[in-house]
Amino acid sequence: MPFRFWQIAGLAAGLLALGPPAAAQKYITAAGLRLGGTGSAGGYGLTLQQAVGRRFTVEGIAGLGAREISGTLLLEHHFGILGPSLNYYLGAGGHYGHNRDTGRFGGFDGIIGAEYKVAFLPLVLSFDVKPTIEVNGADYARFPSAFSVRFVLIKRRNNLFRQVWPFRK
Repeated sequence: MPFRFWQIAGLAAGLLALGPPAAAQKYITAAGLRLGGTGSAGGYGLTLQQAVGRRFTVEGIAGLGAREISGTLLLEHHFGILGPSLNYYLGAGGHYGHNRDTGRFGGFDGIIGAEYKVAFLPLVLSFDVKPTIEVNGADYARFPSAFSVRFVLIKRRNNLFRQVWPFRK
């Protein structure tokens, strides 16, 4: 019985792998608030995400912590999970900022997270971990996590008829 289960599961996984990739996002531009993830004591910030390809976005984050302010720019690659409403993403970029105690700092960032486009509402909810390597800061590395709520400013339009109709131009 267990062998039969694994045969069927392997066949199903193979068929899913051969299928077309899911569209990774349902929006082109989204902006909102980011809670956590700024500085060593947490903080908040503003986030703006702009699609630059079918699966890629550029995200800008303006963060404000208890004793610091920073700006981050990231390039993110999105992957669909169960369709275009639920995604996970990976990315990299850099940051620059100022700390009241130690002065200017900068470094390199990575990001891994998941986002959900709320059905019938122009909202995107996301949670991510954004490890950083500091080049000239007091900390060598940070591993902040944050929750973001974004409002969809420009929605991606999908033409269902063109997706189904086999005779495309």
